[in-house]
Amino acid sequence: MKRTHLYESPFENRHIGPSLAEEQEMLRVLGVESIDALIDQTVPKDIRSSADLDIPAGLGEHTYLRMLEAKAAKNKVYRSYIGLGYYGTRTPSVIRRNILENPGWYTSYTPYQAEISQGRLEAILNFQTVVSDLTGMEIANASLLDEGTAAGEAMIMAHSLVTRSAKRKHSTKFFVADTCFPQTIDVLMTRADSLGFEIVVGDYRTAALDDSYFGAILRQRGGLPRVRDGRACNRGAGRFRRRHHGAHPAHPPG
Repeated sequence: MKRTHLYESPFENRHIGPSLAEEQEMLRVLGVESIDALIDQTVPKDIRSSADLDIPAGLGEHTYLRMLEAKAAKNKVYRSYIGLGYYGTRTPSVIRRNILENPGWYTSYTPYQAEISQGRLEAILNFQTVVSDLTGMEIANASLLDEGTAAGEAMIMAHSLVTRSAKRKHSTKFFVADTCFPQTIDVLMTRADSLGFEIVVGDYRTAALDDSYFGAILRQRGGLPRVRDGRACNRGAGRFRRRHHGAHPAHPPG
């Protein structure tokens, strides 16, 4: 029986590509008889394989999705105790619905329009605003990627701001609190290596920061479930803090 359902029809019949007539016109302009002849002229033979690919016959989209669902159902989901940023979170329904799932941010745009990013930008702006309100910081960063990348972006931004001063243009050290996650510290070290920065990892409560440092990064919480008073960072070295244009460590909530 002939398949007529859209999702069971072969993918190539629904793919947006050249029609047979357009393909023949292309070959005529190029002066070749077939697609195989065109490949023979453009792809070196020493990197091509003449053997047929050992792959099964293709599936319709609906059948393929059902097959994937059946395979995924075999997965066993266990509780993770690794910690270090990899743990479950609880998002209030009102936040999830009005920020993460607000259709007003994406339904007004077609999928191929770049303007859909405006919705993402608005969500990020809301997040940054909440973080600024909670911490009392003047600025708040929000990366589109992981925490390590966000930390790397913050480090580069701090260096760009602080070293504008002629007195501080040679500052190359960046302090990283040992409460930061190992994977975040690794990313910072990788970024710093290519930029010529020196990463100093230590206890922020006893760190003595001077003019050789252009910035510092702390983390609340760290690997342990506790919130510490960030004001202990660089205690007794207020000159460093005042000359920097970054945010001050926040007072713990409660």
